[in-house]
Amino acid sequence: MLDTLLFIIFPYIALVLAILVSIQRYVKKGFSYSSLSSQFLESNKLFYGSVAWHIGILGALTGHLIGFLFPAGVLWFNGVPVRLYILESTALLMGLLALTGIIALIVRRFTTPRIRVVTSPMDVVVLALLLVLVVMGVYTALFYRWGSSWFAASAVPYLRSLFLLQPDITKITPLPWVIKTHIFCAWLMVALIPFSRLVHMFVIPLNYLWRPYQLVIWNRDRKKVIAQSPLPVFRPVDAAATSQQPVEGRPAFTR
Repeated sequence: MLDTLLFIIFPYIALVLAILVSIQRYVKKGFSYSSLSSQFLESNKLFYGSVAWHIGILGALTGHLIGFLFPAGVLWFNGVPVRLYILESTALLMGLLALTGIIALIVRRFTTPRIRVVTSPMDVVVLALLLVLVVMGVYTALFYRWGSSWFAASAVPYLRSLFLLQPDITKITPLPWVIKTHIFCAWLMVALIPFSRLVHMFVIPLNYLWRPYQLVIWNRDRKKVIAQSPLPVFRPVDAAATSQQPVEGRPAFTR
């Protein structure tokens, strides 16, 4: 019963929340679709933590995606021991990079006073959940070998059964609790996406490709603002005037 709740009912709830709340937030609070970058508050620690985190997590997610799309190909690839060792070592390296990065980002957020002030409770929840998710993944890679093979053979059929609306958890029920925790945390992260800064990953700024380099919008009459300005407005003299011999005391520009 518990497995049914955690791995069938909750995943559907998480997906519905991720889709509907994200749309609702985009429509009603479009300007909240931002990562609210704190780089201007402190950038040195952010650079090292962010680079390691993004390389590691993108590498790990890419590996999961390849396993999900081509499970038979992964099992065929792992049929040769050397290739299996290379794949497992690469996956472990990506996990360790992600772990190093998330630890660095957590330390930065809680040791820098200016960043700690702008840290919300949801930021703390997301960081803690990401840390648990990555730790469980690294632990699995270290102590439950050949994860790429059992992922393709056990987890992929389960995930596909969910998307086909024919949920089947028979292949993940006997898995160790560490792996189950990893799977549950992944679904929990999906549920939290629309309520956190992670929602910005869904926004692709395509309009930046054709947006003017600089856009100035006046909310008042520009000519009246210039006319009422206490500062002098200088304009260059005409070409004929500039070609004449300068007169002592005469300015190069006229008002």
